[in-house]
Amino acid sequence: MNDRMVWIDCEMTGLSLTDDALIEVAALVTDSELNVLGEGVDIVIRPPDAALETMPEVVRQMHTASGLLDELAGGTTLAEAEEQVLAYVREHVKEPGKAPLCGNSVGTDRGFLARDMRDLESYLHYRIVDVSSVKELARRWFPRAYFNSPDKNGNHRALADIRDSITELRYYREAVFVPQPGPDSDRAKEIAARLVTPATS
Repeated sequence: MNDRMVWIDCEMTGLSLTDDALIEVAALVTDSELNVLGEGVDIVIRPPDAALETMPEVVRQMHTASGLLDELAGGTTLAEAEEQVLAYVREHVKEPGKAPLCGNSVGTDRGFLARDMRDLESYLHYRIVDVSSVKELARRWFPRAYFNSPDKNGNHRALADIRDSITELRYYREAVFVPQPGPDSDRAKEIAARLVTPATS
């Protein structure tokens, strides 16, 4: 049984597959216990000038605040970024089509990967593990766990966002994937405090 999980997060100039560009991609591979394997990769991609010119102001402000916008001029190409991510994934996932793509609202990321990094996207299983879906179910069925989930510190940078997603799934595994009625609020807070990711500068 292949227990590997491939976590990928992308930062873009917007959400349109027609007009917007990938500007950062990061990946971590975990085993089924959510232990991270290796160092992972985090790569800034230089986008076409046209994508920068049409970037929505709210997105521009977000990427300015995170520091990503200042790094774009020194970014690499899409092809080189894909090569680096795929090399890391292949190091830990030996067979194509076995490991699911994981993350938060990862359907959007998959769309950009399918458009710009087809070899990487096709190396992954067609299934996804979307932590946002777990969160939406927890909000409805285990609201105490949902409202006590760990704070996020990713600041819209790809690798930090992945680490937040893994931490979030670790939390829900302990707080929700348990016999009914689930944890009380104190137990949920204790789990969140133990798993919280330190803030990044």
